[in-house]
Amino acid sequence: MKQYKHMIKPYVVWAFALLVVPLILIALYAFTEEGNEVLTLSFTLDNFGKFAETTYLNVFLKSLKLGVITTVLCLLLGYPLAYIITKFSEQTQGILIMLVTIPMWINLLLRTYAWMNLLSDNGIINNILGKLGIGPIPMMYTDFSVILGLVCNFMPFMIIPIHTSLSKMDKSLIEAAYDLGANRFQTFWKVIWQMSIPGVLNGIMMVFLMAISSFVIPKLLGGGQYMLIGNLIESQFISVGNWNFGSAISLILAVVILIFMGWMKKMDKQEKQED
Repeated sequence: MKQYKHMIKPYVVWAFALLVVPLILIALYAFTEEGNEVLTLSFTLDNFGKFAETTYLNVFLKSLKLGVITTVLCLLLGYPLAYIITKFSEQTQGILIMLVTIPMWINLLLRTYAWMNLLSDNGIINNILGKLGIGPIPMMYTDFSVILGLVCNFMPFMIIPIHTSLSKMDKSLIEAAYDLGANRFQTFWKVIWQMSIPGVLNGIMMVFLMAISSFVIPKLLGGGQYMLIGNLIESQFISVGNWNFGSAISLILAVVILIFMGWMKKMDKQEKQED
């Protein structure tokens, strides 16, 4: 093992430079006053107190709301798809999972621009609806367009972990459930669902965390006035130039993410203990 220690050192150095140092700087900015240099270390909690203002709390609550809606929709749509994929042969499953992941090969910005072309007033969807005598229907710069963009972009992160859990499931347990007199619903709820919970929790965690921190999709599909917590952080760093307040919001979001991850892990442990 000692002969491999020298190979780990470069990784440790890069991890420290790219992960630890930025986190330290964000923490320092969050606890210093606006306009002061970080090295002055003029500590204050005003940046966190500012976040308690109604305007910023509404942004945070709206981000949580859209994150929950996105996660629920991804679960409702992704679970059946992941379950159907497991019904095919292993070779076919590999092809279907590849089809699920293909959209992720395309840049997120390009995918979002594609949705803008589809949902705009003069876009493909409204042109089709217009020919049917239905449209145009305003879809851009609404909660609908933002949620649709979030769901379509983050759906693979729900499908893949659920499929992984379902594909590893012992099929003999399903046969045993039927032999013991369980119907399809009972078999699904008592066996299939219980065995897939680790994948479901991983999918929920990934989708929710990415949804509440996303800023490209809400900015393009929701319009410039559409503000979520990711957009708020971006604006504080890029547009406003208030790195102190932006860092404070980043830390608050990080704490929320850590609490959510801890809660999900606790739920996973409880499920394993019950099993």
